[in-house]
Amino acid sequence: MKAHKVLSSQILKKPKPKPVIVISHGHSLFSAPFSSTSQQISFDQSQLPSSSVPQISKISPESLLESVRSSQWHFLKHHSTSLDPSLISTVLFDLHKTPELALKFISHVEFHRLDVKTRCLAIAVASRLPSPKPSLQLLKQTVSSDTASVPVIFDELALARERLGASTTILFDLLIRACCEMKRADEGLQCFYMMKEKGLIPKTETCNDILSTFLKLNRTDSAWVFYAEMFKMRIKSSIYTFNIMINVLCKEGKLKKAKDFIGFMENLGVKPNVVTYNTIIHAYCSRGRVEGAHLFLNAMKSRGIQPDSYTYSSLISGMCKDKRLEEASEMFEKMKEMGLVPSAVTYNTLIDGYCNKGDLEKAFGYRDEMVERGILPTVSTYNLLVHALFMECKMDEADGLVKEMEEKRLVPDQITYNILINGYSRCGNVKKAFRFHDEMLTKGIQPTRVTYTSLIYILSKRNRMKEADDLFEKIMKKGITVDVIMFNALIDGHCANGNMERAFSLLKEMDKLNIPPDDVTYNTLMQGHCREGRVEEARALLDEMKRRGIQPDHVSFNTLISGYSRRGDMKDAMRVCDEMLSIGFNPTLLTYNALIQGFCKNKEGDIAEDLLKEMVSKGITPDDSTYLSLIEGMGNIDRSVESHNAY
Repeated sequence: MKAHKVLSSQILKKPKPKPVIVISHGHSLFSAPFSSTSQQISFDQSQLPSSSVPQISKISPESLLESVRSSQWHFLKHHSTSLDPSLISTVLFDLHKTPELALKFISHVEFHRLDVKTRCLAIAVASRLPSPKPSLQLLKQTVSSDTASVPVIFDELALARERLGASTTILFDLLIRACCEMKRADEGLQCFYMMKEKGLIPKTETCNDILSTFLKLNRTDSAWVFYAEMFKMRIKSSIYTFNIMINVLCKEGKLKKAKDFIGFMENLGVKPNVVTYNTIIHAYCSRGRVEGAHLFLNAMKSRGIQPDSYTYSSLISGMCKDKRLEEASEMFEKMKEMGLVPSAVTYNTLIDGYCNKGDLEKAFGYRDEMVERGILPTVSTYNLLVHALFMECKMDEADGLVKEMEEKRLVPDQITYNILINGYSRCGNVKKAFRFHDEMLTKGIQPTRVTYTSLIYILSKRNRMKEADDLFEKIMKKGITVDVIMFNALIDGHCANGNMERAFSLLKEMDKLNIPPDDVTYNTLMQGHCREGRVEEARALLDEMKRRGIQPDHVSFNTLISGYSRRGDMKDAMRVCDEMLSIGFNPTLLTYNALIQGFCKNKEGDIAEDLLKEMVSKGITPDDSTYLSLIEGMGNIDRSVESHNAY
């Protein structure tokens, strides 16, 4: 580097003093300021011809090494961009026996600016540290930078390993682990086979990393193929390996094979542990097979393996899903008596169970208990309770909980906002629903499809269909994937507001976007037609449903029965009722109410009374609509008799 370039910035700042050029004698630029033997000679650069301007000597590997060993980090950092890769590589090699110092050096030379060869040498040196974390972090940086493909990185690591005379496989094991932690399983697998080609056997822990990654990515077939490869290469499986494969079987729903696998591992001399049993118990409970889970609980106890908090948490979760809340609560008390500390997840499971049951007193009781025991409620805890309060339209209490969250410095998440927006939408508060939507955006939380569906729902219920359509267009432009539920909310709004043309245009749009309509879509359109007295068109939609492979339900048939009954066409109403019975649907309260109303309207009170007796005999309790129809029908009959007698 020429001297006048080094000094140009100083000249601009301080024009009066003459520039000073340091000429080192036997030392680098870095060592000169700290050397008693260095001399400083001042030149007036303007008095020298350009050819006479002294050159700063290049930094030598020896002087750079001396600067590192004397911890002159501020100089290194300042001049890191002028250090070429070969110089850094030389110093790294010289520091390979002191990896702690080498790591400090790496942190001051801007690792991201190095070429792949130098990076890999740095990683190789760092791999000599007791902890693998620094090397793993550097490997992730290198892989994610995309400066080189993973196979190229592998080859450069092999060269660095050879240069350092290393014999272990740690560099390759760490590369595979880095790929797995970054969920780049195929590249990790590629490294595995590259090791195999070199005659190197990866560690069991490395193989477990690959298996675990395939499991997390739901690539169970790939996990089995790789496990078979481990056997071919005679790589010994650990308890962790077996537990992963049992988890794979559970994820595939093969619970019997998972049970048999325990016998297989025992035959190979590996005893199952608490994780083994917890994996199977969790799988049984997740599939609603709590009794099967209890058998494994007894089996682990008989083998002297003590259940832990996770074991009981899985069983409690299974019982709550099965609506066996009292049993879940009893097991929870037993768990505490054993000295096991429940987690926030266990409490949330019970809170969720009692919220779904509608027992908010018990749900809040568990919330209070967890606070008393020093277990802080999580965002999920509040989400469950706020949602339950909205289900009962207790908006003030829900607001209070949201404020409590803020006081406890718990940050509402996407789910919280969706609950709030949906809750206020269901309770008819448009203003608050949109306020939380705006707050969501200001906090950098992106609204989801669920968020927008709630907003479209409330706009539709408030007959603000122009705004609902505008919002829908905005969603489409944003590239948010819309679904059948969102379309149904919008179609329902237009049907309720009598705009059947727009409702059917949305059905066509669904077909264009390859979003299949469901029974709710067709039921909504049928109801729209029936409101306008166009029952034949509604009947045609029922037939169209069947052609499209959509099974009509109670709502479909009741909609038609109600439509025919309202206009007094009882023959067609009964025909639809017979059709409903023929495919296995029993009449509901809505069915009987529609028929009773129709017969009463036609002054056929005797048939209406017979239907009343029939519904009671089938255990269906009449409601106020039933009796009002009958009273109105009897009034019509009396008026008819009076009119007849007058003649």
